Amino acid sequence: MRTLSIVIPAFNEAENLPHLMPLIPADELRRMGWETDLVVVDNNSTDGTGELARSMGARVVFQGERGYGNAYRAGLDAAHGDVIATGDADCTYPFDALPHLLETFEEHQLEFLNTNRLLRSNRGAMKVSHTAANHVLSGISRSLFRNGLRDSQSGMWMFRRYVWERLNLRSGGMAFSQEIKNAATSAGFRYAEVPIEYRPRGGEVKLNALPDGVENLRQLFAHRFRKVTPVPVSHVIRERSGSSLPESLGAV
Repeated sequence: MRTLSIVIPAFNEAENLPHLMPLIPADELRRMGWETDLVVVDNNSTDGTGELARSMGARVVFQGERGYGNAYRAGLDAAHGDVIATGDADCTYPFDALPHLLETFEEHQLEFLNTNRLLRSNRGAMKVSHTAANHVLSGISRSLFRNGLRDSQSGMWMFRRYVWERLNLRSGGMAFSQEIKNAATSAGFRYAEVPIEYRPRGGEVKLNALPDGVENLRQLFAHRFRKVTPVPVSHVIRERSGSSLPESLGAV
């Protein structure tokens, strides 16, 4: 059986873990031929997040240096799955949709799959100001990187482990989310984007909207003008003759 690593960064999310963990569809994934490697990154929490995650069956990685990107860097380095999926610990992302996302990922021979939360149907789950900021940042990101992604800030992605091994990422904060997408698409990996349900956040909001937004904007321009490392030809999954990504997939 192949292994799907699910990497979840968590800072003081003990309140949300009892609601989040039952959403991990390990039994359904096993029926599909996938073992589950659940990795929770304790980003120096003070509320027992790591201990609780471990008691609920997760493999816990401790990252003492706080920051979204720092947490992901530790978790992704520790992941050993053939494919890696991600999502936040705040109950906003549909981990129960992973089997469907994995089927899409495999059916279209993708190497990186992004998800799009910025749908009319999800408006009630996000503050209006945050929705507007996400649209602005995503629009600037599309203009700079020409990859067509509608949601550069989404925290749910799926990619083959060798993709992570080939990327040179620098952000330790929230900009990590846009950086990994723009790095993967610029490097030549086969990618697409699909819509997902986005749910109201549980617990305390930890986003620092203005400073995080300014840093994301700075990072976009800094990233755009640095050298891109190409993907070795042997690692690229070539599109089969005559096949293409359907419009319903949100192909980019």
